[in-house]
Amino acid sequence: MSDIPSVSFGLIVLNGEPFIRYTLRALYPYAREIIVVEGATPGARNIATAQGHSRDSTLETLQDFKGNEDPDDKLQIVTRDGFWSEKDEMSQAYAERATGDYLWQVDVDEFYQPEDMETVLGILAADPSITALSFDTITFWGAPWYTVDSWYLRRGAAEYHRLFKWGAGYRYVTHRPPTVVDEKGRDLREGRWLRGADLRERGIRMYHYSLLLPKQVLEKSEYYSRAQWARRQGALDWAQQAFLALERPYHLHNVDEYPGCLDRYRGEHPPQALQMWRDIGAPDSPYELRPRDDVEALLNSWTYRVGRWLVMRADRPAQFLQMLRRRLTQALARSTPRILKDFIKRR
Repeated sequence: MSDIPSVSFGLIVLNGEPFIRYTLRALYPYAREIIVVEGATPGARNIATAQGHSRDSTLETLQDFKGNEDPDDKLQIVTRDGFWSEKDEMSQAYAERATGDYLWQVDVDEFYQPEDMETVLGILAADPSITALSFDTITFWGAPWYTVDSWYLRRGAAEYHRLFKWGAGYRYVTHRPPTVVDEKGRDLREGRWLRGADLRERGIRMYHYSLLLPKQVLEKSEYYSRAQWARRQGALDWAQQAFLALERPYHLHNVDEYPGCLDRYRGEHPPQALQMWRDIGAPDSPYELRPRDDVEALLNSWTYRVGRWLVMRADRPAQFLQMLRRRLTQALARSTPRILKDFIKRR
């Protein structure tokens, strides 16, 4: 294993329960170090303490993990009393402490299959010229058995820039989008960049549980409604009307100016994400889960299945019309008498 590159994982987190312990456990076997920067930016003031910390037990869980689940002293906890200026500063705080060959950014609700992480490390070991790596995502909604797709995701937002070569003089520049430059100031995505589509061909994706729980969705929506960069004034209305009440079945992604629809997910889940779901579903769990009866009724409806098919394909009208034309031509070819086909061919 000596030829496997070392990885510094960097996380920024505010109100990371119930994810944080499971995320750390998932990363731990592959980490040289895990650097967690906890706290709030001014845009998250309404979901943070007056001192700029998590309102839930995130800090206590981090300290407990450090004391009881960190035998190799991999976890570093970075925080401050007061607000961080922006997420750029928070991300730079973990990047400044990174000592690995690569910097892998992870949000608290992002997971990977263990075998996929091992494959990625093998790819990096085999090709040191790779400077950046992005992942396509599967976005889960309300439960691990449902996903949401949207025009927004299909137009590029499903690709997350997450893994960067790291070395002396390298700098983390911006959080939106995540951007790292080398010692000469060159954006690493201008070098040897593996795209999300490249990894998707190998079956590797990021599992994004970003719209899983009511607590999580309401906090995100509160933040997006106030953050200057997001400017989503209707975010809280979307959470109430779409996520909690299912009143907008064709706008179910939280960037709701774009159509987005639900579908079933029948694939595997990363082990720690699945364990978290089991734990929070226990009778003594403090976490509220979203009811599923209305989602099941929606997905069992043939009118929604037809509507979803039409809505999602309308994202690319030219391709949609081309596909319809091809299918109509094929249907006509199957049903047209041979004598008429010969006539059409001669014409």
